[in-house]
Amino acid sequence: MTLAAVTTEPGAQQDATKGVSEIRTFAVDPSRKRWTREEALALYRAPFNDLLFKAQSVHRANFDPNAVQVSRLLSIKTGGCAEDCGYCSQSARNGADLKASKLMEVEKVVSAARKAREAGATRYCMGAAWRSPKERDMDMLLDMVRGVKDLGMETCMTLGMLDVDQAMRFKEAGLDYYNHNIDTSEKHYSNIITTRTFADRLDTLSNVREAGLKVCCGGIVGLGEGEEDRVDMLVTLANLPSPPDSVPINMLIAIPGTQLEDAAPVNPIDFVRTIALARVMMPKSHVRLSAGRTEMSDEMQALCFFAGANSIFGGEVLLTADNPEEDHDEALFNRLGIRPMEQHEL
Repeated sequence: MTLAAVTTEPGAQQDATKGVSEIRTFAVDPSRKRWTREEALALYRAPFNDLLFKAQSVHRANFDPNAVQVSRLLSIKTGGCAEDCGYCSQSARNGADLKASKLMEVEKVVSAARKAREAGATRYCMGAAWRSPKERDMDMLLDMVRGVKDLGMETCMTLGMLDVDQAMRFKEAGLDYYNHNIDTSEKHYSNIITTRTFADRLDTLSNVREAGLKVCCGGIVGLGEGEEDRVDMLVTLANLPSPPDSVPINMLIAIPGTQLEDAAPVNPIDFVRTIALARVMMPKSHVRLSAGRTEMSDEMQALCFFAGANSIFGGEVLLTADNPEEDHDEALFNRLGIRPMEQHEL
C-alpha cells in the first residue's frame, strides 16, 4: 500500500471547499463536550494540510509530539468465540484456519508481561475470544491483573461484555483500562455483527465507567463503511459522558475465511484523516495506531504520528495477526526522532 493512490468521491471536492470555509469560521474548542456530525464532517473533508495542521496543533497542546506509548497485547484465550464479527478470525462462525485454545495459566501470562516490560512496554493488554467472561474464569483473570500490576505496568483487558459487578471486581484487583470497541457507526454496525447490538457495546462501556475503570474504545477502518460512518463512529466516542482515555484505530486485516476477506484496501489518506479527526475531537486521549501496521508504509505511519497518533502495539503478534517486528519499530522511531513514553508520562 502506498500513498500514491488518492481518490475523491463524487461531490467530495465541493464538500471539502465548504468544509474549509467552516473550519476557518467556527472555533474548535478541544474541551467541548458535544460534537455534531456536521462539524466533524467539515473537519474530515477539509483540505488535508489544514486538517493535519489542526490535529498537530491540538496534539502539541496536550502531549509531547515526539513521544509514543508502546503497549503489548497478548491473547490469553484464542478462538472459538460465539460472536459473528465479520472481520474476526477467532469467531467460530467464520471459516478461518485457527485452532481454539484454553485460557492461559496465570504464571505464563505474568512471565510474558515481564518480558514485554523488559522490551520497553509500559502497558500490558490481555484479550480473550469469548462473548463475556464466565464466573469459573474470574479468579484466574483477576490474578492475571494482580500479577501484571505488581510488575509496575498499566493493565488492560478486553474480554467482551461486562456487567457492573464484574467491572467492579476488576477495578478492585487493580485493572486500569478495559477495552471494548464499538467497531464502526451505529448505522453500519449490523452489517458486520448480528450477535450483539451497538447498544450492548455502549452498555458495557457504561458499566466500565461506573466501576471507575478507564475506557479504551475505538474502531476499525475498512469494514466497507463510508466516510460518514467513520465520522459517526468518532462522534459517538467523543460524545460519550467522557471521551475514552484510549482510542485504538485499527485498519482492517482482511483474513482468509472471514466475511470480509475480500474487503477493498483502505485508502491511506482516508485513514490518516480518521486519525487526525480522532485527535482533534478527543484531544486528551491516547490515539493508538493499532491493527494493520504491517500493511502500512513507514511514510504512512509517519503521517499518522504527525496527525496525532501517540500509541502503538509492539511485538510481532497482535492477538492472532502479524505486527511489525520490534527492530523495525525501533528503526522507524529513530528515523522520526520519536521516543517511547515513560511510565510516569502516562
